[in-house]
Amino acid sequence: MDQTVFELLERNREHAETFDTRFDDVQDGQRPDAVTVCCSDSRVLQDQMWGNERPGQLFTCANIGNRVIQQTADGEVVSGDVLYPIAHTGTEVAIVVGHTGCGAVTATYDHLIDGLSEPPGIEHSIGLLAPHLRDGVETLPDGLDRDEAINRLVEYNVDRQVEVLRESDDVPDSVTIVGVVYDFQDIYEGRRGEVHVVNIDGTRSVEALRTDYPDIEDRIDRLWEYEP
Repeated sequence: MDQTVFELLERNREHAETFDTRFDDVQDGQRPDAVTVCCSDSRVLQDQMWGNERPGQLFTCANIGNRVIQQTADGEVVSGDVLYPIAHTGTEVAIVVGHTGCGAVTATYDHLIDGLSEPPGIEHSIGLLAPHLRDGVETLPDGLDRDEAINRLVEYNVDRQVEVLRESDDVPDSVTIVGVVYDFQDIYEGRRGEVHVVNIDGTRSVEALRTDYPDIEDRIDRLWEYEP
C-alpha cells in the first residue's frame, strides 16, 4: 500500500484524539450555519479557510468548478448536495467559493475557445460550466493575457452560480447567497488564503457592496465589473 495511506491514517488518529468530545452535540443531527460550495482543487482548504474546527458548523460541498448545478432528465437543477441543508436542516446561508487559477474554469475557457478533448466524466463537468461561461468569454476585455482572462472568468463563474441559486424556486428568498474568491496566487491585494467577497445576493458592484456592508468593506473586491 502507498505510504500516503499510512500517513493519512496516522494523522486521522491525531484528529480523533483532538476532536473526540467535539461531536457530543451533533451525534444525532446537524443544523449547519452555512453550506459552502467549493472547488475540489487540493489547494482549496474548505474548513481551514474559515478557521472552522467545530463539527456541524459547515455543510461542505466540492466539485470541479464549484458548481451548484446538476443535469437531470428534466433539465438543469440545483444540485442535491447543495440543496439538502437548505431544504432539510434549516441552513439559511449559501456561499459559492471560487478560487484563483481554477483548472475547471481554465479547461472550460479552452473548450470554448479551441475545443477540448477530456475523459467523459471531466467532459460532462465542463459541459455543465460551458453554457454559463460562454457569454463571459465573449465579454472579456481586450488585451488580457491568459491568466488575467481566467481569473476574471473565475469571478464570472461565481456570479453565475449565485444567479442559479437566486433564481431557483427550491431556494427560499430568505437564504443569503454569497459569492467569494479564495486567493492563493497573489491576484488580489491581501494575504494568500484570504477570501474576497465578489457577490452578495446578486449585487456585484464593489461600491454598492461596500456601502451596504461597511463592516466588511476591506474584504469586498473584484477584478472585473462588467455589464450584465
